[in-house]
Amino acid sequence: MGSIIRVVAAAIVDTEGRWLLADRPPGRHLAGLFEFPGGKVEPGESDQTALVRELEEELGITCEIGSLLSELTHHYPERSVHLLLYRAQIARGRPTPREGQRLEWATTLQMRVLPMPPADGPFIDALEALASPSKSAFDDRVTGK
Repeated sequence: MGSIIRVVAAAIVDTEGRWLLADRPPGRHLAGLFEFPGGKVEPGESDQTALVRELEEELGITCEIGSLLSELTHHYPERSVHLLLYRAQIARGRPTPREGQRLEWATTLQMRVLPMPPADGPFIDALEALASPSKSAFDDRVTGK
C-alpha cells in the first residue's frame, strides 16, 4: 500500500439543518457515492487553503472555513486516506456542480440511507453531536440560530 492521501471535506449546513453532499462523478474512486465536498491537499498547501480551492473549483463557492469537526484514517483496498472534516460557511456563491456531480442537501438521518463511502460514518456521528446543547458560537452563526 502506498502513502496515505490527505483529503479535506466541508460540512456546510443550510437554514433547514441539512448538509451539502456531492456524488463522486463516473470514472473516479467510489463513483456514484455521496460525500462531503472537498478534495486532496496538495504539497505545501494548508488544509484550509486546499478546502477553499476545492470548493471553488468543484462548486463555484467561496467559503469561510471553521473548526475541525472530525478526522480519521481509512484504508480502502486500493488506497488509504486521511480525512479531515471542517465546518464551512458559504461566503459567496451558490453551490453549482462544475464536474458533473449531483448535489444533495441531506439531514444526518437521510445520510444514513444514502449511498456514502464507509469512511463517512464517523463524520455523520460528529454532525449529530452538533445537535447537542453544547454548540459553539461558530455553529450558531452558521446555522443562523
